[in-house]
Amino acid sequence: MSFCLIILAGGKSHRFKSNIGKPYQKIAGKSLIEINLIKARKFKEIKKIILVYNKKDSKRVKSLKFKNVTLIAGGKSRQQSAFNALKYLINQKGISKVLIHDVARPNFSTKLLSSIIRNMKNARAVVPKIKMQDAVKQLIGSSKEEYIVGRKRDNLFLTQTPQAFNLKEIYHLHKTNSKKYKDDDISLYMDLNNVKFLEGEKSNFKITDQSDFQNLRNIYRFYQNVGLGFDVHRLVPKRKLYLAGLRIKSKLGTLGHSDGDPVLHSVTDAILGACKMGDIGQMFSDRSKKFKNIRSTILLKKIIKQIKSKGYFINNIDINVITQTPKIKNYKNKMITNIANLCEISIDQINIKGKTTEKLGIIGKEKAIACEVICSVIKYD
Repeated sequence: MSFCLIILAGGKSHRFKSNIGKPYQKIAGKSLIEINLIKARKFKEIKKIILVYNKKDSKRVKSLKFKNVTLIAGGKSRQQSAFNALKYLINQKGISKVLIHDVARPNFSTKLLSSIIRNMKNARAVVPKIKMQDAVKQLIGSSKEEYIVGRKRDNLFLTQTPQAFNLKEIYHLHKTNSKKYKDDDISLYMDLNNVKFLEGEKSNFKITDQSDFQNLRNIYRFYQNVGLGFDVHRLVPKRKLYLAGLRIKSKLGTLGHSDGDPVLHSVTDAILGACKMGDIGQMFSDRSKKFKNIRSTILLKKIIKQIKSKGYFINNIDINVITQTPKIKNYKNKMITNIANLCEISIDQINIKGKTTEKLGIIGKEKAIACEVICSVIKYD
């Protein structure tokens, strides 16, 4: 089966009350759009992704430069936005199924999405739902005489996204039955024969206002992992000095099997520790000739690629560079920028501090440079 994922991000976010719309709010440096994309890209069945955006966000969404994502302007309603994407998609070749998903539900699990995709083999549509557990009441009457009636919740449930459909059928229903559209796309189905309702997830809640977003932050904060990194290298003549991937002018350089960059080695070790993936020595043995004099930038890039494939993304990096010379303040901003580029994160997620040992010990005598790093990561699943 070949799926296209349609992510609906065309709303105005009125109830969110922020100058930045919900789709562009960030957790650990990733917007809600990106968190959804990260999870979707784990599935080989999803051959195409469409992002439906609000026209007022045109500059913002285009500046993000999403790879392999088709951008389509939304309409005045959710139904119109979904139909805009379907009209485009119906003329594309190779796609038979479609997943329609609200960007404001980034906390679905890959397990749920896998189940939705799998169940589409034998269904017209697949929709996750959860039971109503709170007491249900209905207000009846005019402003002069109103009263509350309790309602049984046995036959009531809440639907969630992603929802899966046969492309041709959902396109036809949007085209011919749009007046019956209520809240989501399954509402267009008058005949629920062979429509599969799966058990949804309470954690797959929709972000409507700031309190919802804070709840999501708290969830990811709970799942943060922290790692420590430390490295020290001797300073010797006739060696180059690299710090944070930058070539530093110096009469002395660091002694090491690779380029001897203590900053990137510590950053790499901290990331590996946070992701429970061992250490830099296990990954890149100093007994291997292929790593002789290799740039640490190459090693860090390899690790970033590996952790992303496992769903980990860096939240924060705090760095102490311990050296009597050179003075780190002269290079701090360039170091931050370089590490941010290597780790594919924002410069706001990195902090660097220069420390000395007050001329004490081997570092104080300018015979070595050390670095220590704390890194926190989040896993988007």
